[in-house]
Amino acid sequence: MDYLYTLSGFAVGAIVGLTGVGGGSLMTPLLVLLFGVHPATAVGTDLLYAAMTKAGGTVAHGRKGHIDWAITGRLAAGSIPAAAITIFVLSQLPKGSNTIGTIISHGLGFALMLTAIAILFGRKLRDYAGKHDESPLRQRYLGKITVVVGAILGVLVTISSVGAGALGVAALFFLYPKLSPVKIVGSDVAHAVPLTLVAGLGHWMLGGVDWSLLGALLLGSLPGIWIGSHLSAKVPEHILRRILASMLVLIGTKLVLS
Repeated sequence: MDYLYTLSGFAVGAIVGLTGVGGGSLMTPLLVLLFGVHPATAVGTDLLYAAMTKAGGTVAHGRKGHIDWAITGRLAAGSIPAAAITIFVLSQLPKGSNTIGTIISHGLGFALMLTAIAILFGRKLRDYAGKHDESPLRQRYLGKITVVVGAILGVLVTISSVGAGALGVAALFFLYPKLSPVKIVGSDVAHAVPLTLVAGLGHWMLGGVDWSLLGALLLGSLPGIWIGSHLSAKVPEHILRRILASMLVLIGTKLVLS
């Protein structure tokens, strides 16, 4: 079975390299629906997988000056405490019951549908935000709003492992439409590392991490990301993103209704 995990990691990594999104939003439902991994284990393993893979991206973006650390700090000020509280709430649920699995499965489905919306309508949201960027009310409370958005992402990511990528980028584009796209992505990647690490370690404490599975996924995904990023210029991105969004809607609907 390990080679199938590695192959799946390679496929998801290639999609991430091609489109820039799809890590948690594809990996976690793939583990749950195709391989029958328990939702809590799939989420916990994917969170640590994300922390490891995005740490390298953070170093690369940081060296190029592509990270707005003030924005990253505001997001983390909301997301890290929210992640810790979410883990605490999950730890208080009855052991041995399927309550945690049900909550995570439904939360995953909801997060996937939100991610699909972010992928499909991200540009329209950015255009709308750009037209209303000068609002005095918006400017006055922008920092606090960013912390609140971070807290929402913290809960979503901890429950589902989805949201640190496409949702985080969409939120930052909406809040900071004048910030360059490369800084939006860099800041989001930098924020995702501590968030996924804290949430992943929390799931590990709850017994929700499979280390051999994590190693198999990394073995396949790292070369997949490298190959996908080199092919990205040759494949129409808008077609891939629409296919990906459609897949996420179908998967999310199945998880919510199951």
